[in-house]
Amino acid sequence: MSASKLPGWAVVAVAAVAMLFANASAQRRERSGMEVVDTVCISCHAKGEKGAPKIGDQQAWAARASQGLTALTGHALAGIRNMPAHGGNETLSDIEIERAITYLVNQSGGHWVEPLGGATPAVLRQSERIVLTQCAKCHQNGLDGAPKIGDRTAWVKRLKKGLDPLIKSAVHGRGPMPASGGLADLTDLEIQGAVMYMFNYGVVALPSAPSAATQTVNPYRKVVDGMEIYFGVARADAMSAGQAPGKVPRGKGYYHLNVSLFDAKTGLAITDAQVEAKVADPMGIESRNLEVISAYNTIGYGNYFRMDGMFPYTITAQIQRPGNARTTEAKFEYKAR
Repeated sequence: MSASKLPGWAVVAVAAVAMLFANASAQRRERSGMEVVDTVCISCHAKGEKGAPKIGDQQAWAARASQGLTALTGHALAGIRNMPAHGGNETLSDIEIERAITYLVNQSGGHWVEPLGGATPAVLRQSERIVLTQCAKCHQNGLDGAPKIGDRTAWVKRLKKGLDPLIKSAVHGRGPMPASGGLADLTDLEIQGAVMYMFNYGVVALPSAPSAATQTVNPYRKVVDGMEIYFGVARADAMSAGQAPGKVPRGKGYYHLNVSLFDAKTGLAITDAQVEAKVADPMGIESRNLEVISAYNTIGYGNYFRMDGMFPYTITAQIQRPGNARTTEAKFEYKAR
């Protein structure tokens, strides 16, 4: 199926994902772990000066690796004992420090994968591989109450408070689930990718995404109050099973409206909002709360509306975020076809 024939909501969802990578590629090129070590860390870690664990000393690094990447990164950022903050180089970004630590661990007997971040051009460790090699041990058959892979009903219940709290519980561990799913070197973004893979399992992925140039003139994209707001519409009968909650309404003129939200600065999905949509035509207004849905690896909000007229509709999304008294509004024009 070509992009021009895809349902509007699907194009919008994929455009949002593509936008994140387009924005990332525009940033400065971030250095690999080896580059950072060879130019910064090597001065102390090559010979173990000032008490620094020497590169290749498996015993010394095994003790540190057991603390996990998050803890080691925190030590490096703040400085610890004879090691200055940021390794003595304030230009190093957090992700570059994480990569350097990962490289040092791997040169000393570890088997970590350099974390994804910032301007990384590709996913270094695919979500599918993480799920199949680690998460599936419990999530394949629902061991100890774990939500099964692809069981959207079970996953939606856990997403009621948003994606961020769910990721945090996975990072820190909850109940029978160990921290980071039992893999201490998983980054938060990799865990998020694994969760989204299990949530979306069974939904067919799109072959391509709209270009960045297309996104900049997208009439279904607004930036309001620090949020990027994407709007999409699909005929109700075109929705795949499990992609949206509730029973699909029968008859002509029913559409599914989808709103996806992203933080304009970080590009991260906003999943803890309350969203209401108002669909107005010359005859009246219909209002509905939007529920959490999954759309091609993007968490969004959606519900069904009837739009059986040929006149343009004005769709107003009203967004309320926790801790923010202000209600954000974004208006879109849509003409049902």
